[in-house]
Order: sequence, then structure tokens, then C-alpha cells
Amino acid sequence: MAKLIFVSNVSLDGYIEDEHGSFDWTAPDDELFAFITDLVRPVGTYLYGRRMYDTMALWETDPALAAQSELMADFANVWQAADKVVYSTTLDAVSTARSRLERNFDPAAVREMKASATSDLTVGGPHLTAHAFKAGLVDECHLFIRPVLVGGGKPALPSDTRAELELLDDRRLSNGVVYLRYRIPT
Repeated sequence: MAKLIFVSNVSLDGYIEDEHGSFDWTAPDDELFAFITDLVRPVGTYLYGRRMYDTMALWETDPALAAQSELMADFANVWQAADKVVYSTTLDAVSTARSRLERNFDPAAVREMKASATSDLTVGGPHLTAHAFKAGLVDECHLFIRPVLVGGGKPALPSDTRAELELLDDRRLSNGVVYLRYRIPT
């Protein structure tokens, strides 16, 4: 069975964006960008909330982004090769290939996806991720802890869900970023 993995940049105080919706403090250098690309290279399906999808869709809809460097072109190719499921009640249509729109998050349908998938899935966006955690669907967390305090904003992890985590890997990366990989025992 494929795993559902939560991958996120996180401030040291636990947020994915600040109070103004900014996540400009997450810009990676080349080492970190290559690490993240290699981490998601084997992923077959991305599950996104609307805002995360809108942010990530630029890897397909804005060719100038991939044209900036070989590293960015590689990430764009990796992202475009995977399937995307976008959960939104307000989005009219998806703007990228290999993407489909779902109006509601259905834990049973995600369990089916995991059971039938030949490669892992990721989940992104704090609200969608919270639903996945509450449904017991998340198998691993891959967190890139950034050496910054943003003082408030959108929490990376749900505050009303308890889970015991098992540390599988940790690495210190460039610019003081720490990578933590946890398994969530079922």
C-alpha cells in the first residue's frame, strides 16, 4: 500500500505562512531545492487544498518559472508528471494537466487511492492536511524546519489531533534548515 506523506516548510514556531499569508521565508537555496525535488520525485499523486494548488500550479502554468534554472526545470518536470487531486468547493475548474477537482474530502476514497496506488501520495494545505490527520490517513511527516519565528499565521499541523510520531530521519541542511522525517504508527 502506498503512503500518504505530509511535506511542508515550517517556521520554528510551527507555521506554514505568517499572519499576512506570506511564506517568502521558505525560499530554498540550490541544495535545499535539489533535496526537496529528490524527495518528491517518486510521488505519484499530490492531494491539495485550493490555495496550495493555486500556488503549485505555477510550476505548469508559468513556463518562465522553470526557465530560471536547471533545478527549477527539474522540479517543474517532476511536479507535472504526477497526478493532482484538488479539493475545493469554490474552484470552478483546474488549470493543469493530470489534475481533477473534488468538491469534498472523502477519507474512504483516499484510502482507496492509497490501496491502489503504485507510488506514494502527498497531502498539502493546512485544512486538507488536518482532515487527513483526523481521518488517520497520514503515514509520514517530512518537515523542513526553518530558522525563523513568524509569530502567528497558519499552523502547519492540526491543533486538535493527537498522534505519536517515530523519528525516521533527521538532517541539517543549508541555511540552518533542519529536515525531520517522522512515521505515524497505525
